[in-house]
Amino acid sequence: MVLFGASVGNERRREKKDDTINDNNNSCNNDSTIQIIPIHILDDIKSHDKLDMLILKSLRQGQQNIIDHDILVIAHKIVSKAEGRIIDLQSVKPSVKSLAIAKENGKDPRIVQTILNESKEIVRLSRGIIIAETKHGFICANAGVDQSNVEDSFNHAVLLPKDADASAKKIRNSLRKKTGKDVAVIITDTFGRPFREGQTNVAIGVDGINPIKSYIGSTDMYGKKLRVTEIAVADEIASAAELAMGKLERVPLVIIRGYKYHVLHKKSASVSKLIRPKEKDLFR
Repeated sequence: MVLFGASVGNERRREKKDDTINDNNNSCNNDSTIQIIPIHILDDIKSHDKLDMLILKSLRQGQQNIIDHDILVIAHKIVSKAEGRIIDLQSVKPSVKSLAIAKENGKDPRIVQTILNESKEIVRLSRGIIIAETKHGFICANAGVDQSNVEDSFNHAVLLPKDADASAKKIRNSLRKKTGKDVAVIITDTFGRPFREGQTNVAIGVDGINPIKSYIGSTDMYGKKLRVTEIAVADEIASAAELAMGKLERVPLVIIRGYKYHVLHKKSASVSKLIRPKEKDLFR
């Protein structure tokens, strides 16, 4: 378990009580502590596995419980596997376009065709790197098509969930029904970043939490009104969880405890709030 001290600013203290979670029943929870609790899932996830039951089983094995207002951060790969989003590349028939791209960039034409199938648009194609806009609206390498941590990776690849918001909602509702606890769920993937080296975890699906925290209209410590400041809290939570996940440790699930977050009571949360419309993008 990782503990972080996190100061709480005046803006956060001014939030409305009905919009902000404050769990006074958790003795470990105070204004300066956020817990990051890794949960090992030792099972190799298969298509049609009941992910909610595997999560509860893994919690019991790790002697952990979930409490109201925890945030469950889940690596998308176990969600995709459970939802059958694994493609057999032997069934893929490359098009003329994918064959040409593959030859020029030294790639498997079956993977290139799968990337094209999962994309709305190829944003950049250079030096063997394909940056695509997925059908969800995400801009990422290979449209999220991934051959790591999958059996027979030469002939198989994992795709992103078709609708990760719906996946998050399904998991959240099932856990609430089975445990009586109301938690938020964030489904994540690892994306590269323009202008910076290294990858970071980001949210690709959410439920039970507003993915953006807006300070627009608030005033800073010197009285200046904030006009554009909106924090992508779902992405920040995803990145924090990655510190405890890793890629090799079989920790696809992390509990974030102690963070006060906004719940959308009357409408569903959606990761679409984090997607910048093309017309507002200065680089496309």
